[in-house]
Order: sequence, then C-alpha cells, then structure tokens
Amino acid sequence: MNPPETVNLAGELPRQLPHDLLYFIRKAGEVARQQQQRLYLVGGAVRDLLMERCTLDIDLIVEGDAVKMAREMAAINQASLTVHTRFGTAKLRWRNRSADVATARAETYTRPGALPAVRPGTIAEDLARRDFTVNAMAVELNPPHFGELIDPHGGRADIQKSVIRVLHEKSFIDDATRIWRAVRYEQRLDFKIGASTLALIKRDIDMLDTITGDRIRHELELVLDEETPQKALKRAGALGLLAKISPLLKGDDWLTESFAAAAEKCLSGKPHPDLYLALLFYRLTPEETEKVIAYLHFPKIVTQLLRDTAAIKSRMNELSKPGTAPSLVYETLHGYSLTAIEAHALGSGSETAAEHIQLYLNVLRHVNPTFTGDDLLKLGVPHGPKIKQVLEKLREARLDGKINTKKEELALVKSLLL
Repeated sequence: MNPPETVNLAGELPRQLPHDLLYFIRKAGEVARQQQQRLYLVGGAVRDLLMERCTLDIDLIVEGDAVKMAREMAAINQASLTVHTRFGTAKLRWRNRSADVATARAETYTRPGALPAVRPGTIAEDLARRDFTVNAMAVELNPPHFGELIDPHGGRADIQKSVIRVLHEKSFIDDATRIWRAVRYEQRLDFKIGASTLALIKRDIDMLDTITGDRIRHELELVLDEETPQKALKRAGALGLLAKISPLLKGDDWLTESFAAAAEKCLSGKPHPDLYLALLFYRLTPEETEKVIAYLHFPKIVTQLLRDTAAIKSRMNELSKPGTAPSLVYETLHGYSLTAIEAHALGSGSETAAEHIQLYLNVLRHVNPTFTGDDLLKLGVPHGPKIKQVLEKLREARLDGKINTKKEELALVKSLLL
C-alpha cells in the first residue's frame, strides 16, 4: 500500500495570507523550533486556505507549552498578551491583528451534553476532538516541514466534495451543539451536510435536550451573526432545531423575507443581531416569549427587547387603522425599544402600520413642546403631576398639528389653567 500523499501548502500561504500574517506564522515556526516544540496552524484558517479564501483567523496549536511560545512571540511583535495559564491558552493582539495560541489537548466526555474533561495531548488528539472533518486539519509551521498539511480525517476530500461530515458517530451524543454548527457551516460555505451525518442529526436531535439554554443561546447568536442568517434558520427549521427552542418558531418564507428586508434597509454593514432576534421571535405569544426568555437566559436588555416586541404587537390594531392621529401613534410606541419598533415595521404585514411606525421613528419621537417644566412653574402651574399633564397636552397638540408656535403653546397653557 502506497504511503499517503504529502500535501504542502507553503506555496498557497503567500497568496491567501496578508504579508504581515505570513511573516508572523513563519517567525512563530522558527521560535517553536528553537524552543524544541511543534507548532501548527489549525481550524478555519486551514479550511479557508484549501478553499482559496483569504483568511485573517490565526489559531495556533503547540505540542508543548503554548504560553511560553506566546510570550516570546508577543515580545517579537510588540503585541499585547492575554494569558490563561489554567487552560494553557493565550491571545496576542498587535496593530489590527490577533492570534490565538493553545496547547494541544485531548478531550473525553463523561456524559452527553457535559463539558469535556481536558488533558494535554498531541496534534492528532487535538484534531480528533474537533467537530467536522473540514475543521480537523492542521498545517505544520516548524522548519523544515513548514506548510505540510496534516489531514487524518479526510477534510481536504470533503472540501472538494463540498460536504460537512462529523468525525465519528457519537459526535452529536458527546456535544449536540455540533448540530447547530453543522447547519451554520453548511449554509455559510454553501456545502451540504453529508448523508451519514444528516442521519446522525435525525437520530440524535433529542440530545439537544442535554444542552443548557445558555449554550443553545450562544449557538443561536452565532447564527444571527452570519452574513445571511435566514439561510441557516430555514434549514434549522426544516431539521427541527427551532422547534427544540419553541414549537411556535418557524424558519419559513415569512422569516426569510423579513430578514432580507431588514438587510436591505440597513445602509451600512448588516443589521444588528438583536433586530434579527426580535423578528425570529416576533410571532410568539407573550406566554411563549416568556418561556423562551427563561430557557435561553437572555440578558436584561434582550429580555426587554422581546417583551417590548410582544407588547407592541398587542396594540398593532391601533397602528393599522388609516388616519390614526399622530399623538396616538406616539402614545402607542413611546417608551419601547427602537429595535422592537423597527421589527414591527418589517414584520407587521400592514403597510399602514409600517407607515405609522416610520413616521414615529423619523419624526414623532423627536417632537417636544417649546415650554419646559420651569417655564410652566413661572406661569403658575403648580408643582407635581400637573406639570407632566400639561407637558403631555402640549406635546399631543404639537404632534397633531393643533399648535405650531410658542405663542400658541402659551395660549393652550393658559386655557388649561382656567
């Protein structure tokens, strides 16, 4: 039997890596040799190199002491260094670049869904613990083997076939969050989940019940941060992943169209993930919204966003009526999260409601009376709730066009004091 072909990517590195990052990994390889350690580029960077995509993600694995390696590289690059000695990891930051350095490790799972027990290991053991074959490759950086590809699980062949495949049949039992990651990588890379891996997802989908809500939330946040999250959510809906969060969640055409509309309205970059989140949960009932909040342990600001979204929806009939007074539009929407309000402009399905919401966002929320509380006190308005009531009446009249000048405000104040 012929030995496996040795693939060397040294010639690809200058084409796919910026010059300064190429210099960094070459220098790192020399330092590793001097320290009598073995150093490897791993993960997404290797996958992207094989796909001929520029990469800025530098993840390095050291067979030995990663912190020692990182300290010397930080000194050479005048980089800031964050060290986690307990985990054998470090992060370097210099100019607009960064690199993660970790000690090679092996993992074992004591039970499904548990975080793994970790010990120092070899590069082979480190690659064996990874999620998919396309992410389980390494490139050696030590001279004279600089650029040699290490691919024990057939990741390069799977890239050529555009396939997402797990490394072993217990992969989703060990860590069911990999089901979400399979969907995310499939859609991001425009690959297909392999037939055997798809069968394992269907077999093991209930293993998602072994994962904490915090970890599921993290996977969902990663999906929403993708360039086109609606693609992954549609696939997640079809596979039953969304139903594991709530039986009312759907990855359907409405969601796809709403996300696309959100992206189209965003003039720079992409929409904030919180807007996508509000749209994802838009159709839940208030009761189901509370269940999801409790399950996924959202932070306070996101919890308020989802509650605001549900609260506004209960008042959408008022916004959907033609000719609704601007003051009523203001009263209906004032005090709620702007992101929740924007979600309703995209998801309500009512052109009239969307027009009222845009009027509020662009004009009404900025309308204030000229008179202040101090002005009203000088005019004889008594201290206490009366001040607030008069200011609200002034704003309401301004919103509805009944008064337009300070003189007209003064006349209204005097009439209210009679």
